[in-house]
Amino acid sequence: MVQKYQSPVRVYKHPFELVMAAYERRFPTCHLIPMFVASDVVDEETSEDGATHKIERRCALDVDAPRLLKRIAGVDYVYFIQRNTLNRKERTLHIESHNETFSNRVIIHETCCYSVHPDNEDWTCFEQTASLDIKSFFGFESTVEKIAMKQYASSIKKGKEIIEFYLKELEDEGITHVPRWSPSALPQLLPRPSSLSASAPALPKPAAAPAASVPPATPLMEDERQPEFELCVADKLDADYIKRYLGDLTPLQESCLIRLRQWLQETHKGKIPKDEHILRFLRARDFNMDRAREILCQSLTWRKQHQVDYLLETWTSPQVLQDFYTGGWHHHDRDGRPLYILRLGQMDTKGLVRALGEESLLRHVRNPSAGRLRPASARFRVYGCWTCLVDLEGLNMRHLWRPGVKALLRIIEVVEANYPETLGRLLILRAPRVFPVLWTLVSPFIDENTRKKFLIYAGNDYQGPGGLLDYIDKEIIPDFLGGECMCEVPEGGLVPKSMYRTAEELENEDVRLWTETIYQSASIFKGAPHELLIQIIDASSVITWDFDVCKGDVVFNIYHSKRAPQPPRKDPLGTHGIASPGGNNVQLIDKSWTLGQDYSMVESPLTCKEGESVQGSHITRWPGFYILQWKFHSMPACSATNLPRVDDVLATLQVSSHKCKVMYYTEVLGSEDFRGSMTSLESSHSGFSQLSAATTSSNQSQSSSMISR
Repeated sequence: MVQKYQSPVRVYKHPFELVMAAYERRFPTCHLIPMFVASDVVDEETSEDGATHKIERRCALDVDAPRLLKRIAGVDYVYFIQRNTLNRKERTLHIESHNETFSNRVIIHETCCYSVHPDNEDWTCFEQTASLDIKSFFGFESTVEKIAMKQYASSIKKGKEIIEFYLKELEDEGITHVPRWSPSALPQLLPRPSSLSASAPALPKPAAAPAASVPPATPLMEDERQPEFELCVADKLDADYIKRYLGDLTPLQESCLIRLRQWLQETHKGKIPKDEHILRFLRARDFNMDRAREILCQSLTWRKQHQVDYLLETWTSPQVLQDFYTGGWHHHDRDGRPLYILRLGQMDTKGLVRALGEESLLRHVRNPSAGRLRPASARFRVYGCWTCLVDLEGLNMRHLWRPGVKALLRIIEVVEANYPETLGRLLILRAPRVFPVLWTLVSPFIDENTRKKFLIYAGNDYQGPGGLLDYIDKEIIPDFLGGECMCEVPEGGLVPKSMYRTAEELENEDVRLWTETIYQSASIFKGAPHELLIQIIDASSVITWDFDVCKGDVVFNIYHSKRAPQPPRKDPLGTHGIASPGGNNVQLIDKSWTLGQDYSMVESPLTCKEGESVQGSHITRWPGFYILQWKFHSMPACSATNLPRVDDVLATLQVSSHKCKVMYYTEVLGSEDFRGSMTSLESSHSGFSQLSAATTSSNQSQSSSMISR
């Protein structure tokens, strides 16, 4: 597996030329990087006008690795090749580095770039990317990878001080300005020390075969930073923006945030979550990129399906919740987090479930209270976190009513999946004897990182040392917990049975709440595509769509037919004897139809990967019937010249039986109502259709020509 690193943008509030003068002082050795023991210039070239200066160095690093591993490798030093291209006219420095030793077993590649800040020509930006790919290393691949990543992260962090150190050294010598290059002036060659210092060991000449060594981090860790600036380049994160608004992250954690953010920008253009939201999902999965990306995509689909971002505007909690739900906000804890109090022991869970149903309770949980959290927490640099105090006084066996516990488990599941790392601390007070039974039921559904934030106090001994006063000021302890502060959280009580609904009413209510969304979902098997019929009366109408690929890979097609398809049919069995879904899989194109005669394709097929979000539009050229089709994306067939292996056949069968799922919304607009650049399907893959404020006739004619290709 290839390990990758992507740095934030670092900003130096110094001109490019002065930063370059400081950078050159790092050679041939740098005492601030002890592992960088020597460097030798092997090639150097300067253009006639002096604007471009290219230099290639061979660098030696003393890697901090176990002695046994060094003995197996056979050489103490690791050698890298670094190529620098300085363009004084464009004011850029591009650096490329790769390992010379063990290049047939380990591939390490690093690129860095210094450039002028786009908004301030007297500031300098720095960016860095790197990759590590260990092919083989005598069975020590995992150990070598850990050593390399550890040393790389350490060098990146250390690199923060390097340029600032040499800038200060230049200032002490009275050098605070270096003239810019100009074609009329003599080439401004930066002073450079001799290629080898007296104290640095001489580098051996490269051998015909690479010398054995332990693969380290990259040679020159170009991760210098300058505090106090936010976004330095559009759509890129600045290091000091991260520190100021997202907290202290390690270099590798910063890299995970940037890479996941870039992936979202590519696949969910125009609607990616906020940076702190992305960071919470990374923390919830210990900065494992693949796992964090998976749960984040699932959460984005969930938010869209349930229209979570509009609940504050569209949904009002029922009166029974306002009267009998024993939870609410109450001041802040000592760290400045909003404090939420839940008097679970006083809550009639059975009554609420019988009166409201499970979906209504979930909608109450989905109500995005983050609007209350963020402003209250910003001045304390606590991003989206809150503290929950749960009072269990009165908890008894009636709270273990099975439907009530089921609803509680589902609420926990929803919160864990879609609001990870928002809980700063959870205080459980006055836990009775029955609590261990409830805890046994719910704890397996709570993430381990979340469980570590739980503090449980039995009985009334919760105000002593290490108790409630360590987390909440005495002045705001609620009166029902022995404090003097009046708390507005409802006291609860039993929900009158007259408010109970019948099982049928509750089921209908849950179905209504579940389907109160503009999005529909469909399941797709191999041999069982899902198709949607749209009848167009007036030509030049616009079909728009927005769908997410929730599971599997699909191919999206649009067809046109002059005659109406037969009534929807449902294929009882898929290709491998798998029952097709019931009400959410519809097939319209009859098997007897011939493509090109009975119907025609009006857009090129579009392959959509799992987790992608696709938005687009199509201008209809003819009236008739248009069919939007989502089809299972099949694996490539085995070559006819080679007999398939058993493992390949089993893998193909397993993939073929895998269900795909999409969530979609479509709308037909009259041409006079559509205000956008009429982009083709291909241009809107994994992104919005780039809608503009106005549409010109040239936009429309251009789009029509693209569609008719």
